[in-house]
Amino acid sequence: MSLSHPAWSLLLRTLLALLGGYLFTYTATAALARLLPVGRYDAVVIASLLSFAVYTAFILWAYAVHSLSRLALAVALSLPLALIGFWPQLLELTA
Repeated sequence: MSLSHPAWSLLLRTLLALLGGYLFTYTATAALARLLPVGRYDAVVIASLLSFAVYTAFILWAYAVHSLSRLALAVALSLPLALIGFWPQLLELTA
């Protein structure tokens, strides 16, 4: 079976949907909890509740998008979200 076989595309799309979607959702939840203009505990609860919808939407979108490169770009968007969500913890580690 060659790498251009449709099964490889489906396998890669599934891995990006499940693992990449989890990474995207994890970082988006952390960033949203930091950016919401409510109390600390309320922000965590709201972001956590929204994470279920974000993960579901990401998985559905992963199978709807035509290009795997666009899907990979969406997973790469997790890096800026991670910096927003985890910047204070990163600063504490270096101090």
